[in-house]
Amino acid sequence: AAPGKTRMIRKVVALAGALFMLALAGCGDPEPLRIGIIGELSGRSPELAEAARNGALMSIDAAQASGKLKGRRVDVLVRDTGPSPETAASAARELVAAKVEAIIGPITSAMATPIQSVTEKSGIVLISPTVSSMQFYGQNDLLFRLNWTTRDSAVNYAQHYHAKGLRRLSVAANENNRTYAESWLKEFSAAFEALGGSILTSPYFDSGSDNYTEIIDTMLASRPDGLLFIGNAVDVPRLAQQAFKVRPGIAMIAADWAATSQLIELGGKAVEGLFLVQIFDQDNDSPGYLAFRDAYLKRFGKLPVLSSVLGYEAAKILLDALVRRPESMTIKEALLSFGPYQGLQQQISFDANGDVTRTPHFMVVRNGRFVPDR
Repeated sequence: AAPGKTRMIRKVVALAGALFMLALAGCGDPEPLRIGIIGELSGRSPELAEAARNGALMSIDAAQASGKLKGRRVDVLVRDTGPSPETAASAARELVAAKVEAIIGPITSAMATPIQSVTEKSGIVLISPTVSSMQFYGQNDLLFRLNWTTRDSAVNYAQHYHAKGLRRLSVAANENNRTYAESWLKEFSAAFEALGGSILTSPYFDSGSDNYTEIIDTMLASRPDGLLFIGNAVDVPRLAQQAFKVRPGIAMIAADWAATSQLIELGGKAVEGLFLVQIFDQDNDSPGYLAFRDAYLKRFGKLPVLSSVLGYEAAKILLDALVRRPESMTIKEALLSFGPYQGLQQQISFDANGDVTRTPHFMVVRNGRFVPDR
């Protein structure tokens, strides 16, 4: 063939090849959804974050298996906040650099501020299963919360336990998650005192300490009707054990932060009869929850706890919004637009600031289980 004709044939072949490759790309798998999970997975009490992560992973797997994601794969990037605001911010920067579309977390109020300092600047939505401090309530930001506020929680505590006859309480609060503990104590004190109750002492303690003797001695010195612990599932059993040695039978209450299986495993006999309020009904018999409970037990070898449920719901809601949103809509707009969402035990509706309301469940530890406080 003539040189000019040969060059023309080569151009046509090259163009056809390029068009073929484009067609193949168009028929290929869609881009995966990249989701971050961030929480305190190391340190003194990682169980809350582990349970939230486990619930989220179950939700993601269920969504992919159901076909609701329209063939899109989900790539999950899990990061540990570590023990400090600096390590939390560093973990958040890693997720932003990885170009995640949204992040499930943080888990504790103490880590929310350093993480938000990174994600707000980058336009990344956070959907927290458990953050509850009042400083994050009513804010027009990119943080969505599935937990009730410390005010909601504390008011329910104050009303319920005042009605049970407790009038004089001594309180011990965790210094290491002071963002949460201080907010919870402030709201509880206001509600309890408005009913005529009295807060006798309210020392803060270091969660890294192994000696709670002095704290309990201080709490008991004013001869209260009961003791209230604002701490995690490691703090509360140790405080309860010391109180049990000194004054067995005194009424003990724990803030909802401690409501994991670790509380019962570590506390043993000392936490029998301990009261708390949750937004989670362990004995819920709805088909959806029972299926989740059985699958969770099979996969992780333990029953789900509050943060397991909230982690599951956070992932379910986020994926629903991501799949349904048009390109012209931000993730925040999608989360606000597509509710209410069906949770494992109740419907979930965000207000304009990404906050929710939840139903309280009054519980007590009996025979190694959380059961309704009738």
